[in-house]
Amino acid sequence: MNSLQQGPAVSARSSVPSADKATVASLDGRSVRWDTHREERRRALIKATRRAIHRLGPDASMEDIAVTAGTSKSVFYRYFGDKSGLRNAVGTVVIRQMQDTIAAARHGATDPLEGVTAMISAYLQMAQTSPNVYFFVTVPEDGESRQSGELSGFFDSITAMITDPLRHLLGDPTSPLLGYWPKAAIGMVRTAGELWLRSPGEPGKPDFNTMAGQISAWLFNGVGQFASPATPDHSATAAEGKS
Repeated sequence: MNSLQQGPAVSARSSVPSADKATVASLDGRSVRWDTHREERRRALIKATRRAIHRLGPDASMEDIAVTAGTSKSVFYRYFGDKSGLRNAVGTVVIRQMQDTIAAARHGATDPLEGVTAMISAYLQMAQTSPNVYFFVTVPEDGESRQSGELSGFFDSITAMITDPLRHLLGDPTSPLLGYWPKAAIGMVRTAGELWLRSPGEPGKPDFNTMAGQISAWLFNGVGQFASPATPDHSATAAEGKS
């Protein structure tokens, strides 16, 4: 079928006058150059947006972003539609970079605890480089979708990365329990990590490696190891003595 479909097309092209062929080739060349220019311009605007958000904060307006980027708001609307579109475009770039970094961090781990700790550490380190940009792409404003496709895919992929090293710990790889812990873990990692990002940079604040180790300890060992020993209740013994 392909050869039959291509046959007439080749024949038709051969009957096109040379001048018309040159015109078509010229138009095709212009289209390619325009597409390339548009994509380069779009990438430059995304990079400028990241710099602006890093400086201004995650709640910066489109007007403020455009001014900081040295262009007009209409240019941003032309390329991204609205602020939600701009957020998704920036998020696609940032989240893929984080995903690649976290995936690389898992390699070389010798056990699940080490692997999870390495991934959490990479996640916190990336987010810490610019909390403003992190919150811009992960915390939509009112009226926007609470979970974009890219963001959902990001955390789904991290869940899968955590799930794989844990299969041998549960014994039964077909158990539905296999999916519970990783999904709950992602919620804890994200919540604890974002609280850590928002906390003031005081001298006692742990660095990203220490915080990653702390979160992993909570996930694997619980909080019992950090609790003070229970104070013995002597009330029952005293009551028995009186009787």
